[in-house]
Amino acid sequence: MTGKLLLDTCAIIWIASNEPIRPEAKSAIDAAVSGDHKVRVSPISAWELGLLSAKGRMPTAMPPSTMFRDVAMAEGVAVEALSPDVLIASSFLPGALHRDPADRILIATARAQGLTIVTRDRVILDYAEQGHVRAMVC
Repeated sequence: MTGKLLLDTCAIIWIASNEPIRPEAKSAIDAAVSGDHKVRVSPISAWELGLLSAKGRMPTAMPPSTMFRDVAMAEGVAVEALSPDVLIASSFLPGALHRDPADRILIATARAQGLTIVTRDRVILDYAEQGHVRAMVC
């Protein structure tokens, strides 16, 4: 799968920590970076990284600001705008989905911009299986 991709916060953590990701996800990311599409990251992931760090739940000692900046500044990566329309849309997503604001905002961003979310989050993957958003496992 190639095209326009949005990294979930967990994907940012795995990539920044040089952890292995699935070959098909790596291929899709490489194709997006080298093709016409940049890989997108959301500012909400920066917020989520900060929360994880503040709660002592970061799987790495890397500061969240460094992690987000390093991924966001990498060649072929762009920070996706976080618009009021997306924030409002995150409150009105179809189907059954938990109330996690970061996941809802990432999903609303992907839906609004025609992006595929790269994630290991089972809730997002299940929501994608319902046909409400595109997602691929990393």
